[in-house]
Amino acid sequence: MRSDEPSPAAAAVWDVATPSRPGPLPGVGMAGFRARTPDPVDLSVVPYPAVTVAVDLGGGPLAVEDGDGGRHEGSVVLGLAPGGVHGRGRRIECLQLRLSPLVAHAVLGGCAEWGRSVVPLGELWGREAGRIQERLHLAGSWEERFAIAGSALARRYEAGRRVDPEVAFVWEQLVAHRGGIGVEGLAAEAGWSRKRLWSRFRSQVGLGPKRAARLIRFDEAAHRLAAGCGAARVAAEVGYADQSHLHRDVRTFAGVTPAAVAGAPWLAVDPVAWNAPAYLATV
Repeated sequence: MRSDEPSPAAAAVWDVATPSRPGPLPGVGMAGFRARTPDPVDLSVVPYPAVTVAVDLGGGPLAVEDGDGGRHEGSVVLGLAPGGVHGRGRRIECLQLRLSPLVAHAVLGGCAEWGRSVVPLGELWGREAGRIQERLHLAGSWEERFAIAGSALARRYEAGRRVDPEVAFVWEQLVAHRGGIGVEGLAAEAGWSRKRLWSRFRSQVGLGPKRAARLIRFDEAAHRLAAGCGAARVAAEVGYADQSHLHRDVRTFAGVTPAAVAGAPWLAVDPVAWNAPAYLATV
């Protein structure tokens, strides 16, 4: 466990475990969550610029509801920007993995539609999903669980198909500038036509370059709001034209106001669970 303390609201609900040492694969974040209360938990998911895998290890099923009215029970994969997603359940215990899309493409298999979707892990990993979940469930500690998950991800990454170097270059540029870079010139820098880059980027990352840039900038803004910065200051510092522009982007990605994002329980545990954003790592 890290020594950082979550917000009082988060501390009242979750015990959070994190690895004591880096895993074998850059571009991956891991955290273990166990609910402190048997009461029902209803958690609204704030989109994040990494693919999220939630492995259900609790006594009651973890139910994830997407913005289109679909409901999935058990272990799931959340794309980069799924809208209106809620996690619900009692006695929740899960291992959460955050994967840079450069890693996710190889580990999970390319999926052009996963930018906004929620997919059962079993649909992507087949029987292996059940075998790994069982091993994680039987493990004697979170450290053992992190080691099992890290080995499985590294194995699948080595066997998987990498993203194109040009796609990786554009993603890394978007991340390096926190989304605050014009994407039109990146195709030329990558040596591709705009049409080719947009098509390949979307098929391998799950979003087009412009929307990916907006998501990365939104993530920066959301975390500053959660840290207590005012909306006007955040808009100015993160690169929005004005506060209304920030408001529109927050509404687009999170479906709520900047004030609601500032108090979102999903973000409240981030200082403890995710000391280094997974999407920042270069693979």
